[in-house]
Amino acid sequence: MRIATFNVAGIRARLPRLLDWLDSTRPDVVCLQEIKTVDDGFPALEIESRGYHCAVHGQKGFNGVAILSQRPLADVRTGLPGDDGDEQARFIEATVAGVRIAGLYLPNGNPVPGPKFDYKLAWMDRLIAHARHALDSEQPYVLAGDFNVCPADEDVWDPRRMADDALCQPESRQRFRRLLGLGFTDAIRAVQPTGRAYTFWDYQGGAWAKDWGLRIDHLLLSPPAADRLEAAGIDRTTRALEKASDHVPAWCVLREP
Repeated sequence: MRIATFNVAGIRARLPRLLDWLDSTRPDVVCLQEIKTVDDGFPALEIESRGYHCAVHGQKGFNGVAILSQRPLADVRTGLPGDDGDEQARFIEATVAGVRIAGLYLPNGNPVPGPKFDYKLAWMDRLIAHARHALDSEQPYVLAGDFNVCPADEDVWDPRRMADDALCQPESRQRFRRLLGLGFTDAIRAVQPTGRAYTFWDYQGGAWAKDWGLRIDHLLLSPPAADRLEAAGIDRTTRALEKASDHVPAWCVLREP
């Protein structure tokens, strides 16, 4: 099973690029972030014509997540538990062929300090609690999405320039490590333990041409999922296309049971 995560930075603006990528790579499951549309505005017909089922948790103008799957989606749930007052569409999960898959768009958190950073940390605490509960089951579990966290300095093109950014704060990184400490495996680092593995290049300042990138899109695997890990990678070339997202897909392959 090939599982991918892709922040599309606006589903309508990137739909041609998304469809081309789906046609060429044929992932079994895709977690999308920043679809930036309500559920009714999601281009389900175009995506379903490629053979995908769609589950959508949208929001007008910003945020929004979705899961696409070539196989049926079961037990779809939206919203991260722990705060009934949180109206931001950032979390969706479903079961595909026995694997529980969560697609997430973690808050950016800038500026630091401030209420947006406080929200980010509280959201991460809720994610940790939810993930801990999910691990009580022996079902394979995958957390896939834009975490808006650079786990280490090697995941940043220039750590000094990013030192004050919410993506690199000690509190953000500490919570990411807490997720790993629960027993999750970082799929990309399991395959490529060191070195640059960027998934994001800003639109500003010629970042793509200069390779000023960040690794903020991750796939975290529970122990039963990690036991099935066969491969993982990043589809870097999509960033060079016309009207590309500022993110590129990251993916992993789990061996069939």
